[in-house]
Amino acid sequence: MNRVWTLIGGAAAFVALLIVLSCFYEVRQTEQALLLQFNAPRQIVTEPGLHTKIPWIQSVVFIDKRLLNLEAPSEEVIAQDKKRLVVDAFARWRILDPLRFYQSLYDTDTAQIRLTSILSSNVRRVLGSQNFAAVLSARREELMREIRDNMNQEAKNFGIKVVDVRIRHADLPAENSQAIYNRMMQERKREANEYRAEGSEISQRIRARAEREVTVLVAEGTRESSILRGQGDAEKTKTLAEAFGQDPDFFAFYRSMQAYEQALPGENTTLITSPNSDFFRYFSHPGAGGGK
Repeated sequence: MNRVWTLIGGAAAFVALLIVLSCFYEVRQTEQALLLQFNAPRQIVTEPGLHTKIPWIQSVVFIDKRLLNLEAPSEEVIAQDKKRLVVDAFARWRILDPLRFYQSLYDTDTAQIRLTSILSSNVRRVLGSQNFAAVLSARREELMREIRDNMNQEAKNFGIKVVDVRIRHADLPAENSQAIYNRMMQERKREANEYRAEGSEISQRIRARAEREVTVLVAEGTRESSILRGQGDAEKTKTLAEAFGQDPDFFAFYRSMQAYEQALPGENTTLITSPNSDFFRYFSHPGAGGGK
């Protein structure tokens, strides 16, 4: 009997402990709580710490009060100038009114679904009203604020606030990007051909000018050399004439030596002529002068 009463007492103590523990709940620093009584909202608890509730009658729903992230799928947007864009956007939001949030959306999963559709529709509407250049210009920040304000207007009954909206990427579709890349390549090739043609023209112009200057310089050099050669020949003739006038016999001898040198080149030259020829007079008469 003692053992039975001991077991009954232990079970009763365990049940009493469970009842006591179920009377308390903890609200963390990053949470806010909604106290429900028979699933009807009764109290909003925003202070962190330990709080009490009635077991089995009251329940608690914890709602995150941190800044939450909303990721939207990539959207293809047609800009005002009919150009297509693939836009990847995201948003940051938080729950301000736990009661209204619970009544309208119930939990964050449902909120993510509703807010994703709102974000996508506003991205298409706002960016679709602008041209392609505006989306990629400094006006992008203004467009993001407009999308955020539109989302807050649509979600004002959800008890939440969209803090920020950003575009992570805004690119052309793959086929458009390739077409633009090919067009840019063709444009760069055309510019390169123009530069090559201009360079070739400048090169030919420089080469022609250089050839003309070379021709002029060669002509001037030839003229000056002809003048100097003529002056040299005149000076030579004058010197020879003066030398011939001073000593005709020596001049005749000198001219004969030059004639021998030119007529008898090398060591094996053979010349057949008359012994009495005037050409060899200095061989037979070494003292012969030009006057004899």
